[in-house]
Amino acid sequence: MTHEELEEAVPLYAAGALDRAERQALEAHLLSGCQSCHHALKEYQSVASLLSFGLSPMQAPRALKAKILAARNPDPLAIDSSVKEVARPSLEPGEWMNHLFPPIVPARSFSLPWVIGFATLLVVGLGGYLAWTYTSRISQDASKIRLLEASLQEQSTKLATLERDISVRDRALAELQVDAQQKTNDAIELKNQLIEREVELEAARAQLTAAVRGKVPQDELATLLRQPDAKVVTLAGSDIAKRASAVLLFNPTTQKVWLYSANLPECPRGTAYQLWAIDQKPVSGGTFHMDAGETAHLLVKRLPEFEKAKKFAVSLEPAGGRPQPSGPIYLVGQTS
Repeated sequence: MTHEELEEAVPLYAAGALDRAERQALEAHLLSGCQSCHHALKEYQSVASLLSFGLSPMQAPRALKAKILAARNPDPLAIDSSVKEVARPSLEPGEWMNHLFPPIVPARSFSLPWVIGFATLLVVGLGGYLAWTYTSRISQDASKIRLLEASLQEQSTKLATLERDISVRDRALAELQVDAQQKTNDAIELKNQLIEREVELEAARAQLTAAVRGKVPQDELATLLRQPDAKVVTLAGSDIAKRASAVLLFNPTTQKVWLYSANLPECPRGTAYQLWAIDQKPVSGGTFHMDAGETAHLLVKRLPEFEKAKKFAVSLEPAGGRPQPSGPIYLVGQTS
C-alpha cells in the first residue's frame, strides 16, 4: 500500500473498521516512524471515542435477551461439525504492538532498573545538551542576522546621503556654469558698450573742439576731454526731428554740463529749446536758441542733478523756459 492509501485508512483504523491485513499493514507503517500518520491517528481516536455519544438511544428487541442466554449455553448437538473454525478476528486497536513484537520476559536481574535509569538520565542529559546547543546556535545566528541588517541599513543610509550630496553638487555646478556664462556675456556686453562709449567720446571731442573753437576757453574743454571720469550721454532725435542729435558731457569736478546739439529746427519767434534732467520729476538744465542758418549749438550750464538723472530730453518751450515740460520733445536720451 502507498503512503496515501495508508493515510486514508487511519480514520477507519481508529474506528476499528479495517480487516486484518489492512490493519497489520497500517500498524507496520506506524512502527516505521511516520509522524504525520501518528498525529492523524491520535486525532481520529479522540473523535472515535465521542462517536458513541452521538447515537440516539434505541430500545432493545424483546427476543435479544433470550438469544444472548442461548448463546452462553449452546447445544452441542446443534453445532454443525462441518463448519470450519472461524478465523480469529483482527486485533483490537492497541494490540498491534504486542502482536508484531511479542514481549520477551527478561531474566530477573537487580541491576536492570539501574541500567534503565542511567540510560534514561543519559538520554535526557544528551537531549538537554542538544537542545541547549541548538538554542544557542539559533540565538547566535539571530544576533548575526540583526548585525547584518543593521549594517545593511547603515550602508543604505550612507548611500542615500551620498546620492543627495551628489545631486546637490550637480545642481550647484550647473548653477555655477550658468552664472559663469552669464558673467561672460555681461563682460562681453560691457566691453562692447565701453568701445561704443570710447567712440562716442572721441566723436564728441571732435565735435566739441570744432564747435567751441573761439567760443569757450580751450584749456577748460581740453581738461574735460582728458578726464577719465567724464560722463557722456547721447541724445537722438524724436519723430518730429529725426535728423537732430546731441551729445551731453558732464564734468564731475565742476558739476557743469556741456550740450552740443546739431540739426535742430530753427526756434519760432518767442520760443526756445530747454534741456531737462529727469529722475522722478524733470529738472531744468537751461535754455538755448537756434537761429536761422545755425546747424549746431553749445550749451554750458552747471547741473548738480546730472548724476541722479536717468533720462534727458530737449523740448521746445516758450522763451525763458518753463518749470515743467509743456511743449513737443525734440531730443531724448538716457544713461547707460
